[in-house]
Amino acid sequence: MKLKHYNFALATLFILAFNFSALSQNIDVDSLLVEALKDVRENKLESGLKKSQLGIKLTPDYLDFHLLAGRIHQLNKQNDSAKYYYNHVIAKNPVYEDAFLYLINLHLEEKNYSEAEFLVDKAIAIHPQKKYFKLKKWNVLQLKNDEKAELLYLKTIEPEFPNDEEIKQRIFFLDSKINSDRIGVNYSYTTFDRDNYGPWHLGSVQYIRERSWGSLIGRINYADRFAFDESIANGLQYEAESYIFTGKMSYSYIGAAYSDDLVFPKLRLGYSYFQNFKKGWEADLGFRFTKADNREFKTGVIGIGKYLGAYWINFRTFIQNEKSDFYPAFTLTTRYYFDTRFDYLTVIAGYGTSPDERTTLGQFDQRVALDSYRMGGGYYRIFNNHYVTGIQATFNNQEYTPGLKQNELELSLMFQYKF
Repeated sequence: MKLKHYNFALATLFILAFNFSALSQNIDVDSLLVEALKDVRENKLESGLKKSQLGIKLTPDYLDFHLLAGRIHQLNKQNDSAKYYYNHVIAKNPVYEDAFLYLINLHLEEKNYSEAEFLVDKAIAIHPQKKYFKLKKWNVLQLKNDEKAELLYLKTIEPEFPNDEEIKQRIFFLDSKINSDRIGVNYSYTTFDRDNYGPWHLGSVQYIRERSWGSLIGRINYADRFAFDESIANGLQYEAESYIFTGKMSYSYIGAAYSDDLVFPKLRLGYSYFQNFKKGWEADLGFRFTKADNREFKTGVIGIGKYLGAYWINFRTFIQNEKSDFYPAFTLTTRYYFDTRFDYLTVIAGYGTSPDERTTLGQFDQRVALDSYRMGGGYYRIFNNHYVTGIQATFNNQEYTPGLKQNELELSLMFQYKF
């Protein structure tokens, strides 16, 4: 009797094994994978998981089923099971890039940034030609709030992404948060084609302190204007400015200047808020207040900027107001950067007079209602990581009284020592 039961059990196992072998031969596993993927797209996760598990049983080495099973578990918030399948795929065949991406993102969702960085480094080592893994590491470093490591890493990969506007923008933003100090001098010499008028001299000494919170700038300006080969007006202006970081992608500018000499405005105040956006965009909104003699001007400022590879293009509008009168001014600035934020060529074009133009600020109240067309260019360079230099020339066709114009040529020199 026992022998009959034993023989029956053997026969049953043989039949089951035969049927399973026949089933595996009859089922097209590729079609099974397609059906499972379709279930996931249609949000039929339970059905998709069953088909994935069947595929794993039929063909254990078909890693696409393991990958899909991990993805379904991740969608079901079953993270431990998802990690098991992703790690299995990576261990068996690390060529599966999606397994790395899914697993990295899973750790980021859990805020396990150290493990995510370990995985992304492993993915970069295995797939050095895949740039999206390098960009994913940038994402990990941003989430870790490690700005020093982020800046160092971005400078490392920047040559591989010469046209990536966001990388260029972010490098400049972070570089300005690194602790540094600069002392420097500026000098501008302006000539006029009007007889017995000019030249103008404008010089300044300044100290710039950059820290992780922002920067503080102190400046003393000296201006001396000539006519008929004699000095007709000169004086000092005291100025303070600050750039304060207000978020990961934003900062504010605050400035004030005072002078008791006619060659400068009595008082100048300014504020602007800057917001960086994705794809290299930046916008700013601000105001300026200028008091000269017995006149007061309020200015609204609107600007928009864009990084295009190594280029930075900025257009800024100034709307000056005195009582019921409005006077517009526009400035278009283009820069081409080489290596750092201190190395660039620039071209500037504009119309009108704004309170941000230092050379002519002493005549702001006289010029604001008159036509002005200007064009200029400059070259700035840092040497030996310490010496910041610059030279710029600007041509201005200026209406100095209604119906009469003069040509002005300004040459500016800049030198700073960075320590």
